[in-house]
Amino acid sequence: MVSVKFRSAAPEKNNGFTGETSGDSSGSDPTSTLKLDGQYILSDWRRRQPAGYLESLRRPRHTIRLHWEVEKPGLDSGLIASTVAEQSFVDQFHLEADYLSASQKANRLSNITSMVHIGSLPGAIVAFLCSERIGILWTFRQCCLMWIIGSIVFITSRDLGQVYAGRFIMGLGIGQFGVMAPIYLGEVAPREIRGMLVGLYGMSEYLGIMIGYFSIWGASIHIPDSSAKQWVIPQSVQIMWAGLLLIASLLCEESPRFLCRKDRPLAALQSLARLWNVSPLDPGIHVEVSNVKIQLKLEREVASRSGLIGVLKELFGTKSHLKRIAFVFILQCLGEWSGPNSVTTYAPELFGLFGIQGQSQKLFTTAVFGAVKFVFALISAVFLIDYLGRRKTLYIGLVLQVIALTYDSIFLTIFSSLSGQSQDDPAVRHAAIGAIVMIYFIGIGWALGWNSIQYLITAESFPLGVRIAGVTLVTLWHYANRIGISKATTLMLLDHDSLTPKGTFWFFTGMSLLGLLFTWCFLPETAGKGLEETNELYTGDRGGTTPHDQKAAN
Repeated sequence: MVSVKFRSAAPEKNNGFTGETSGDSSGSDPTSTLKLDGQYILSDWRRRQPAGYLESLRRPRHTIRLHWEVEKPGLDSGLIASTVAEQSFVDQFHLEADYLSASQKANRLSNITSMVHIGSLPGAIVAFLCSERIGILWTFRQCCLMWIIGSIVFITSRDLGQVYAGRFIMGLGIGQFGVMAPIYLGEVAPREIRGMLVGLYGMSEYLGIMIGYFSIWGASIHIPDSSAKQWVIPQSVQIMWAGLLLIASLLCEESPRFLCRKDRPLAALQSLARLWNVSPLDPGIHVEVSNVKIQLKLEREVASRSGLIGVLKELFGTKSHLKRIAFVFILQCLGEWSGPNSVTTYAPELFGLFGIQGQSQKLFTTAVFGAVKFVFALISAVFLIDYLGRRKTLYIGLVLQVIALTYDSIFLTIFSSLSGQSQDDPAVRHAAIGAIVMIYFIGIGWALGWNSIQYLITAESFPLGVRIAGVTLVTLWHYANRIGISKATTLMLLDHDSLTPKGTFWFFTGMSLLGLLFTWCFLPETAGKGLEETNELYTGDRGGTTPHDQKAAN
């Protein structure tokens, strides 16, 4: 039996890794092993500095391979948020027609903005079915084509029905990213930088939003309101974006864990070696693949599954899986209904509540808002998630979010009770400027906290055998909540027979406080742990990994 040893200098080449490992008892860095059903798993492989892996990120070819799904299609969110405020779009599709009541106008607006999310629901199911059969890589390629087709239908629209159809088809493609990207990045990323890579996926939504905001703002300046090109040209960027992702996928590797499920361990080793930019003989590669193979074997022994029905039976018939589902469902609900996504979707209208006048000024303020969110999402992904940990990063974001929402809620409550003359007072205008700044802090809090963490938790929660099914289910719930908040926000903001703006912001504040309380009590810390280890932390037995548990243990 060959024994693999890891030393602090250069690791030995592994010429015959068999699943049994041992440490150098005389060295200062012994290897910890765990015996399981007669086999040894390296349960706590030395957490070496990820310099070799970070070096690969500086090489263009490997950067593209490892980040092909990091370019999350947030572009649509930024484009549609500003498109529905463009006068050319409003006039062409009668969004402000005199014959419509206030609630009908709100419904028409929310139908357009939420149709991509509605299409994303069946899109997530398509991703699940395709990923199990043809792999994540080919699923990604077909969803890029779906996105392109939907965009073409949308920008050639002549009536509202075609707008709905085009955006629904776009959703069929875009919705698949929510399933594939967290799975793929969670499976291929080294544990030292897994949080950063999945965080970059969340950050890329704001890269798209920023591009979308500035595209619409630029078009509003240089193209007259009477021309449909004012909204068609910026929307065409989505076709180019999806096309670039499709071309980039030709340089990518299939998920090694998918290859293991298809009983292709050698291909999995080669794929992971290319993704990590190390030799196929690297001991760490063999450790990862061996852990996957052993977990797969155990799962197949415990549950004799047959196809889709078997996977679903295991997912819903196992107590630990149900705990994972309930936990992630609560997190998704608390995150989506805390408000920042509504601020992103309806940013121009919300800035108008705090005194921003003029269409161009609203769009520019919105574009800067997108840039601020992008910068702080990047900071969170690169510098915070893996170094401060998941919990601390989320706490920082949620505290900022609660403070900012509370300020805006108080401002709207006081402002709505003032007379028209009092609203023009200089002190009120200064307070309004503060409220606008707080809108930016709401975005910063979301970018630091929920935005990245929600995808990372989804990627880490489920074991390999039900990972795609579990992530698909969570993604469906995620899109259902996005549809709900997107449809509800326009109605909640109405001044009559509704929550009104002040009530809406107080609601968002309350949901943010609940989210902070829940994560403080129940969210485990998974930074630095392997993917086969993290999913065990979401079943309720966390062994003192939350502040509440640590305090009780002391």
